[in-house]
Amino acid sequence: MRRKIPSSSALLAFEAAARHGSFARAAQELALTEGAISRQIARLEEFLGMALFERVGNRVRLAPSGVRYAAQVREILERLERESQYLMGQPAGSASLTIAAIPTFATRWLIPRLHRFQQACPHITVHIAERLEPFVLAGSGFDAALHFEHPAWAGMRSHYLLQELLIPVCSPALLAEYPEGSTLNDLPRLHRMQNPDAWQRYAQETGISLSNPAVGARFDLHTMLIEAAICGLGVALVPRLYVETELAQGRLLAPWPQSQSVAKNFCLVLPEPLGLSEAPLQAFVQWILAEAKAGSGQ
Repeated sequence: MRRKIPSSSALLAFEAAARHGSFARAAQELALTEGAISRQIARLEEFLGMALFERVGNRVRLAPSGVRYAAQVREILERLERESQYLMGQPAGSASLTIAAIPTFATRWLIPRLHRFQQACPHITVHIAERLEPFVLAGSGFDAALHFEHPAWAGMRSHYLLQELLIPVCSPALLAEYPEGSTLNDLPRLHRMQNPDAWQRYAQETGISLSNPAVGARFDLHTMLIEAAICGLGVALVPRLYVETELAQGRLLAPWPQSQSVAKNFCLVLPEPLGLSEAPLQAFVQWILAEAKAGSGQ
């Protein structure tokens, strides 16, 4: 069945005119005449059966229906351009994957290990994009997602990776500022904005006394929290898997017990069963499952 899609030239003319709020400036950008832009938009309006612009004298402005359509067309054109550039830059015989991931998990866990996948599968290029919230994978342009387990992933294929266990960490310089025998309650504590009661739960679980668990500076991301701890601003309660390197290097210390309750589970989400996936994605899944198993000591 033939798709009911406007011509690309009409969409390009419309997007440029909508972005500039001017047919003349759109014509200048696309190296066309103003009349050509006007005709393309007229054909698009005829195709859609509605006006996209309101004509006010010699000026034009987007109609209410055109505002939403312009945003959608812009997103589609940008994605099409991006995907085309990916293909143009891809060597013959190679493949690529696009993975959506939680930012801190990508920067602190996945990317430091990704060179091992490149060594094992040099013909596969992995692109990583940030996604903070769950979404529908089918039709999203992503091959897989690395995220927390969540009911929103229902209907998709989820593979368990790792547990998020929190541990208090601080810089050696911070500990050196306090007298020997100082307790966790004596040190400044740092918080993640999304988990305001994390220290209170940690104190209840470990039996460590904290007179006011909520006191201390708050940060939006675990990445910020870790950097603040490295810089000596306080003790941060963060997932251990994010700070293994700093602990091994001695840039951070963890003289207090790790929490035992699981804060969250990380998982790999696929839009379909692994057996139906193409070979490059199967290779990536097998690799990351092995990395997660090795990293958890299982």
